[in-house]
Amino acid sequence: MTEACNIAAALPRLAAEAPERIAMRCPGHGGRYDAALSYGELDRRSDAIAAGLARRGIGRGSRTVVMVRPTPEFFLLMYALFKAGAVPVLVDPGIDKRALKQCLDEARPDAFIGVPLAMFARVLLRWARAAKLRITTGRSARFADATLAEVERDGEGAGPQLIATAPDDVAAILFTSGSTGVPKGVVYRHRHFVAQIDMLRDAFGLQPGGVDLPTFPPFALFDPALGLTSIIPDMDPTRPAKADPRKLHAAIERFGVTQLFGSPALMRVLANHGRPLPTVTRVTSAGAPVPADVVAKMRELLPADAQFWTPYGATECLPVAVIEGRELMTLRERTETGAGTCVGRPVAPNEVRIIRITDEAIAEWSDELLVKPGQVGEITVAGPTATDTYFNREAQTRLAKIREGARIVHRMGDLGYFDAEGRLWFCGRKSQRVVTANRTLCTEQVEPVFDTHPEVRRTALVGIGERGAQRLLLCVELNVGIAKTEHARIADELRHLGEGFVHTAHVDSFTFHPAFPVDIRHNAKIGREKLAVWAARELRAGRVFEPASAPD
Repeated sequence: MTEACNIAAALPRLAAEAPERIAMRCPGHGGRYDAALSYGELDRRSDAIAAGLARRGIGRGSRTVVMVRPTPEFFLLMYALFKAGAVPVLVDPGIDKRALKQCLDEARPDAFIGVPLAMFARVLLRWARAAKLRITTGRSARFADATLAEVERDGEGAGPQLIATAPDDVAAILFTSGSTGVPKGVVYRHRHFVAQIDMLRDAFGLQPGGVDLPTFPPFALFDPALGLTSIIPDMDPTRPAKADPRKLHAAIERFGVTQLFGSPALMRVLANHGRPLPTVTRVTSAGAPVPADVVAKMRELLPADAQFWTPYGATECLPVAVIEGRELMTLRERTETGAGTCVGRPVAPNEVRIIRITDEAIAEWSDELLVKPGQVGEITVAGPTATDTYFNREAQTRLAKIREGARIVHRMGDLGYFDAEGRLWFCGRKSQRVVTANRTLCTEQVEPVFDTHPEVRRTALVGIGERGAQRLLLCVELNVGIAKTEHARIADELRHLGEGFVHTAHVDSFTFHPAFPVDIRHNAKIGREKLAVWAARELRAGRVFEPASAPD
């Protein structure tokens, strides 16, 4: 019998094959991991919740906000909604509260399910006023119509609830973090999720029975469909850079974790901790380019035959391309001399192509859009996981999507190129490129050159003024403990360092920032838009180290 096109379709089969296998463990009070769900429990209880929701009018197509922490309730709810054909709406809880309200209003949800604090905030801040059904995970129904426990009791004994969802049915609305623009609701269809499962399984050789530590909760949703056991880490998922490595190691050792997913910020936490990870055979890091020194340190901590993967993609399309850490390290010198960051080869069956740079919408595909081999342009992808629209955002959809016959080509909003070996190189966000009167510079072709300075933690290229006549400025974040009296010397050294490379030869003005703003989802993407505003003030105040001659 063919399984339904639904991420939850594998769950009844896995529950029948191995009902006692643990699907997930979540930390309870004091990090004791006293909350667990077997595959049998996850299947049975999610059926009950789906039936209970149906009795309250939540079924196929019902948009349902889910504001629940990564606990058993979160996974039970998500799989119940998938089974019912309802549409979970996920918004990163760490985003600006005004943006959060905007996202929830845009989604026009039919239902709102959340922890007690979220239910209180919904009333106080007037979130999701369109929601006619409100359910809390708390013990009492305060600020809600029912508790999740009541919903589950109402549906007990109802039996299997997986409906026959079609490939093009909407499966979820996932809001981007808005780190480089306004948060947008990415419309996922059931075929997108199913394709992601297949592509991730094939790209990384994932096998049922593995034990995963997914430090970004949405990725944990894939684990049950892959037959994996999820160990939800004892950490704040919105602050991976602040994770306690001792707690991560305790979970890894106790449960024999074999694979790990985390942002570059979390990888740096583990790398700096310096403790070996003998059971981990596969690490995946995404969200931003992983610094070469982090890859090198992590490889030293992993078993010799372990794999360190850095997939490239976005909420709108994932995975696009992948590269393993060994190959990435062989290309480190090219990155540090201005080539950009290699993100590997496209994941089959994706078709990745590079088009000319423009900020305008492109309605129809034409091969005339393509740039010459090796030339930097905008990265596009057509494939089974490329989403086709943003929810209630027609203008943004037109800017990000190109129609090519019956399929949609997604514009990544990233700049890059293919090298002679067929590898894709990432050069930075299109919106963050700096365009002066004489040249265009990409962040990932400039910053890694300066990041090699031993006293520099990281740098960020920004442009001051209107694009086409921007003033180049490099913001610098130094390692801890370096005095301000050293700034002039370091600026001179950076200026000299940049003179030797084509993309950095004209970067000669520097300003020093105490701690760069970063995205709230992965703590890895630098907030260059915010830095540009700050740098403009520094320039007006005369706090920029610049050469005596006129700037470029």
